[in-house]
Amino acid sequence: MMVFWLLLARSGKMDKDCRRPFSALTTLAPLPVSQPPPSRDSAVAMAAAPRRWSGWLMLAALAAAAASGWLLLDRLLVDRRPIVVGILHSKSGPMAVSERSMIEAEVLALEQINQAGGLLGRPVRWVIADGASDWPTFARQAERLIREQQVAVIFGCCSSACRKGVLPVVEAADHLLVYPMAYEGLEQSPNIVYTGAAPNQQITPAVQWCQESLGARRFFLVGSDYVWPHCVNAIVKDQLTGLGAELAGEAYVPFGATEVADVVARIAAAKPDVVLSTVAGDSALPFARATRAAGLDPTTTPIVTFAVGENEWQGADMAGHYAAWNYFQSLERPENTAFVRAFQDRYGANRATSDPMVAAYNGVHLWAQAVREAETANVAQVRATLRHQSLDAPEGIISIDAETQHTWRPVFIGRIRPDGQAEVVWSSRTAVRPMPFPISRTRSEWEQFVAERYRGWGGRWVAPPAAAEGGRR
Repeated sequence: MMVFWLLLARSGKMDKDCRRPFSALTTLAPLPVSQPPPSRDSAVAMAAAPRRWSGWLMLAALAAAAASGWLLLDRLLVDRRPIVVGILHSKSGPMAVSERSMIEAEVLALEQINQAGGLLGRPVRWVIADGASDWPTFARQAERLIREQQVAVIFGCCSSACRKGVLPVVEAADHLLVYPMAYEGLEQSPNIVYTGAAPNQQITPAVQWCQESLGARRFFLVGSDYVWPHCVNAIVKDQLTGLGAELAGEAYVPFGATEVADVVARIAAAKPDVVLSTVAGDSALPFARATRAAGLDPTTTPIVTFAVGENEWQGADMAGHYAAWNYFQSLERPENTAFVRAFQDRYGANRATSDPMVAAYNGVHLWAQAVREAETANVAQVRATLRHQSLDAPEGIISIDAETQHTWRPVFIGRIRPDGQAEVVWSSRTAVRPMPFPISRTRSEWEQFVAERYRGWGGRWVAPPAAAEGGRR
């Protein structure tokens, strides 16, 4: 009916009589007897009036039918169902302290996407699964997200042990994992996009900087006892050989352990020029506090951490020590200011942001760009499109390297301030191309090294508790 009135208005024939009931418009009032009969022209006009009304009614009906048809066609041809994505991190266990904030960053990015209208006219819905800091659990949860929840992508994992557990699952399903953590490299999968640092974007620049800026010659390597720290330390030892530097010692903390006194005592006895730390998860803060209590002062025995960021070290006295990452909250960029404000508005004004959080946040937005460009949420098509995405991110302009599916990112080394933020003391200035396999060995040699760790630990990516032998390896 609304279409009828609009068409009538556009005809220019609508007047105040048209506001009367329809019966009044179609009923002719009797003519007074005293008036002369209507002329021939008037009679013709009166006879044509019902035909005109019939024409307008038919036109209105056709317009209404066409509108209904378009609506029906739209519903049939355009998928309005939510796009479902999976978030797979540890909400429990020793790695939860590092991964809860990554979940928050990913949810923030997804909320921003929905607030902007979703993707392809569809809202995005997310399912959060708990990997429980256990790599077999991560594998089972990834399988469930893909098979039962039918997610379009998985954003997740933190420790390399858990990523290693998920890798065969996403490869067997020809699916997609967006992995947001700095890691050891020595891996390249067509089903994983890596938004954290490769070793040449974190580890090797820091070692070089320690020698050149701190004058370090004797390096002590300490880490949690699983695949990531062992691989990182193998890369560092190759580099130390090339630099003519000395390995002062190497020790490992059982995964998730909080008793670190023996390891700290070994470091103090070795008197290194610098300590490179890959102690992660629940072990990280006890280790930081124990080194301070043991008198390992940053002016004489500085620690460079590759494992913890602002959201974790604020609970420990780490002022004066150093961290190597691709992002710090203190970076002065409009994009970073906007990200920090959005995160704190959502989760609390005193919350800190860190590199793993930003890498997780970036991964969601890079995936969303790929969906828009591909004009589909199909996993294979999005995966192909994702390889060519760039983003003006909080840390700077980043992009996915099409060859390796790792991410070009800038590199920063920061001195930890008393307020828990970082003062940048060195930067790469521009994004660095990722090299997942360091040139000190061939790719096959690195892959063999990783496989030997797995076999030596009895088909596990975490060393058995007895293997650490009180922190010695």
